[in-house]
Amino acid sequence: MSTETPESSETKTVADPVDVPEDASVAELAAEVEELREELADLRAEVGDDQKSMVIVSTKGTLDMAYPPLILASTAAAFGWDVTVFHTFWGLDILHEEKSKNLKLSAVGNPSMPMPNAIASLPGMDSMATKMMNKKIADNGTATIEELIEVSLDQGVDLQACQMTIDLMDYDEADFYDGVTTGVGAATALQRMADADVQLLV
Repeated sequence: MSTETPESSETKTVADPVDVPEDASVAELAAEVEELREELADLRAEVGDDQKSMVIVSTKGTLDMAYPPLILASTAAAFGWDVTVFHTFWGLDILHEEKSKNLKLSAVGNPSMPMPNAIASLPGMDSMATKMMNKKIADNGTATIEELIEVSLDQGVDLQACQMTIDLMDYDEADFYDGVTTGVGAATALQRMADADVQLLV
């Protein structure tokens, strides 16, 4: 009596050779990979076309007016926006490495200051208001102007310095933070604004 057992149908199925040649399977796989690559390229192009852009024109160089353009710029860049900040006239002091560390807060003509103009115009009031604001910034752990500039540059924000203002104020390009774009004229700035989704004047 034979002890061998007949092969099951499952065993036969596994043992049978694959009908599709190996070369054909590789060709199909290569075609599928190429199709996926094309789809990925299309998706990347679509995402790139949808990227929002913003241009901020910064014109003021006081401590309280240096924060808005830098906060807006760094926040938008964190969301993947293409951001440019064009600094002109007193706004150029924000990019000046030395002057940016000594920006003042004007007490006169500021409706948010808790003092009348008659008192705000007294000698030393601007210095006192600036000292109080800097203390509040430090106590609150708010980033300094220098830190916001560094963050903005790290995130790819294009911080531009108006060339006309550089010449007018007799500044040297070496006076600005590393990474600041100098030599930008009004025509270039206007073209950038025309192409942007959002334009802000601060």
